[in-house]
This record gives sequence, C-alpha cells and structure tokens, in this order.
Amino acid sequence: MSNTLPVARLSYFSHWMDPVALRVLGAEPNIALDHLQFDMDRATLDEAFAQAHGYHALPRVEIKEPWFCDAALLARAPNLLAACSSGAGFDVIDVEACTKAGVIVCHQSGTNKEAVAEHVLGLMLALSKKMGVADRMLRRQAGLDRFAVTGRDIRGKTLGLVGIGQIGTRVAELCRGLFGMTVLACDPYLSAAEIAARGGVKASMEEVFARADFVSVHVPRNKETLGMIGAAQYAAMKPTAYFIQTSRGGIHDEGALAEALAAGQLAGAGLDVFLKEPPPPDHPLLAFDNVIVTPHNAGITEEALHDMAEGAALQWAQIFRGEVPPRLENPEAWPLYSKRFEAAFGFAPKALA
Repeated sequence: MSNTLPVARLSYFSHWMDPVALRVLGAEPNIALDHLQFDMDRATLDEAFAQAHGYHALPRVEIKEPWFCDAALLARAPNLLAACSSGAGFDVIDVEACTKAGVIVCHQSGTNKEAVAEHVLGLMLALSKKMGVADRMLRRQAGLDRFAVTGRDIRGKTLGLVGIGQIGTRVAELCRGLFGMTVLACDPYLSAAEIAARGGVKASMEEVFARADFVSVHVPRNKETLGMIGAAQYAAMKPTAYFIQTSRGGIHDEGALAEALAAGQLAGAGLDVFLKEPPPPDHPLLAFDNVIVTPHNAGITEEALHDMAEGAALQWAQIFRGEVPPRLENPEAWPLYSKRFEAAFGFAPKALA
C-alpha cells in the first residue's frame, strides 16, 4: 500500500540525533528527505520550505534564525502540514501559529525520560553529598578537613515536583522506590487521583517550595511557564533544600536564584538549563561552589539519542501514512489539518479517536 502513496517532502537541518532515523525513513519510499544546512544560500532554503510538507526542527541550542517554526516561517511554507521537535521540548515551534495554519505539532516526549530522570537523581545525590563542593575544595586547598563537607542522606526526604509528566513520573518512581521519599507534585492539569497514580501527592506551588527538600522542575517552556519561578519561590524554600532544573531555561529567574543562594535562602542548585545556552563563563550562578551545572545534556545519552531519533522517524512515517501521531500536541488543529492533508495527498488522514 505504501508504494501507492504520494511523495511527502520532509525538511531538516544539520543531522538526526542518531543514524537509526535515516534507516527508518530510508525504508519509506514515499518520504523524500531535504537535508539542509544553515550555510546554504537563502534562495535554496526558501525553495525547500516552500515545497516542504514536514519540518523536523532542531532544539533551541542548535537552531538558528530565521528557521524557528513561527508565523513568519509558516508564511514561507504554504504546503507545511506538520512540524516536529527533535526532543521532548517543542519551544522552538509556535504551537498557536501552527494551529491557526492547520499545521500539527508533535514532539518526542517520553523518548528520553530515563536519561533525564537519572540525571535528576544524579544531581540530587551530588548536591546532598556535597560532591561538587568537595571536589572544588579538594582541588584548591591542601589539608582539607573532610568533616567540612559533611553531606546528608536523601532517604526519607521530600521531593517536590513542578510538573509530573513522563519525566516527573519516572523521577517520582526512582525516588520513592530507591529512597522511600515522599513526593509532592504541583500540576494544575492533573487531578489528585491522577497524580497519585503517578506516584505523587497533589500540592500547590507554595506547598512544593515550602515543604520539599528537593524541588525539581519538569514543565515545557511556553507563555504560561516562562518566568514562573522567581524570588518568591526561592524565599519560600528551606535553607537546607536544593533547586533542580532540567526542563528549559527561562522558566526560572536566574538573577533571583543567584541572589537567593548568596543570601543562604537555599542550600544549592543543580542546573542543566539556562536562558542563554551555553551560559557565559562569567555567569553569576557559575561562581557558587554549591551549584552544579551541566550543558543541557541531561537527555543526551547514547540510548536516549537513539530512542529520540527512532521515535521521531517512526512518527513521521505515521504522519505521512495518514495516521494519528502518538505525540500530538495540538489536536485542535486536526480538522483544518485533515482538509489540507487531503488536498495535498488525495486522501484524508484518520479521524482522531
């Protein structure tokens, strides 16, 4: 049946996260890949997007202007039917603009959940055991008193989750199962019963920051979450508590966090994301011994890169076969998308369940 389908053009920049994607897509004779580079001349790139039915967008760290999937790009890509992100985050795609244009948006949420959850657990352990502080002190001073870097166990402590999606759920599972931790979760889109099924106790944002020994953030970056964590939240934390951020930069106020750390309002932080990535070497948060930083690589492991690339490729194959993709972000776009899909390919995609 696949050989009778019309050819769909899929544009992407640079490379896929793992070669498995090209193997999967290479087995789809009805998908034509347009492999683009940012240094190509603008006319060539504009022509590719004018013909594209799909756009596989790079993450924020790697993507360049003017190739964010926003209203301006959609105007230059009149045939575009779908835009997918490379990873779990999709903040490089303007979902609202896509919905208005009848373009569906998909992501790879869940495909790297193990990598990120393990990274969060690693940060929790490193912070509570003062591994980062001990490492820095041992490197720069002789005769270190080991009791000066006395840590704390995490067994029986309280974890506060801001967002309990796939990654947050896995973090909760690890912390409850391995260390018997109490898990509080703030997620306005889930009921108390739904949060309980994911291993947490429903709590307000205020409760999470006031009661938790570790606060870990797991929400997408959008209009609702941008700047949602600031001075008031840090001030509510216990002085023995730690703040961990592995979702997206811009959700937390970096300046206010530096001020809170300097004032001793919290014990430290583990940060994988920044508003500007990578952060400059003179970034204020990099000066603190009790802050552990990583370069937005929580979700970058060999296994996660394979799973994200494979998941994305399989999802593109489903989209162009007219199936409902498994990680659809804007189902409200489906009616207009269906009409545009049928006009482009001569058959209608399946209806939403």
